[in-house]
Amino acid sequence: MIEDEEQRSGRDESEDERADRMWGELIQEVRVAQTGVQILFGFLLTVVFTPKYAELEHANQVLYIVTVVLGATATGALIGPVSLHRLVSGRRVKPQAVRWASRLTFVGLVLLLATMTAALLLILRVATHDGYVPWLVSGVVIWYLLCWFVLPMWTRHRHTTR
Repeated sequence: MIEDEEQRSGRDESEDERADRMWGELIQEVRVAQTGVQILFGFLLTVVFTPKYAELEHANQVLYIVTVVLGATATGALIGPVSLHRLVSGRRVKPQAVRWASRLTFVGLVLLLATMTAALLLILRVATHDGYVPWLVSGVVIWYLLCWFVLPMWTRHRHTTR
């Protein structure tokens, strides 16, 4: 009996219980990402109203617009799970809603990565015109990729039972 319990993996939960648990975990994750993207997006929205914006080179103004649009799309994707949950709540589709919310969250993280990359590039281009800016931004992007995607995927591959 003890041997069976030791070999057993997983949880003893119904599909609905699993969906409830996964929904709670997903919303906690989204809260962290939402806070970051909303602060960044809010800051970006104010830049266009400063005197410095008119002095930006055309390429930096275009980069700014791209960054704002990326921030808006990231915000939309990361708030999407809340709207999804609200609109389908009580319809007995929580497992499906969790899958779609998870996909929206992943898309939101990718868009957040793009937003942060563009914002960093813009700030460093304005702050300095040195040739090392693309290298510095590339290094930060590699760091994000390692932290956000490579390490989790490696952990998933290494420690997931098949």
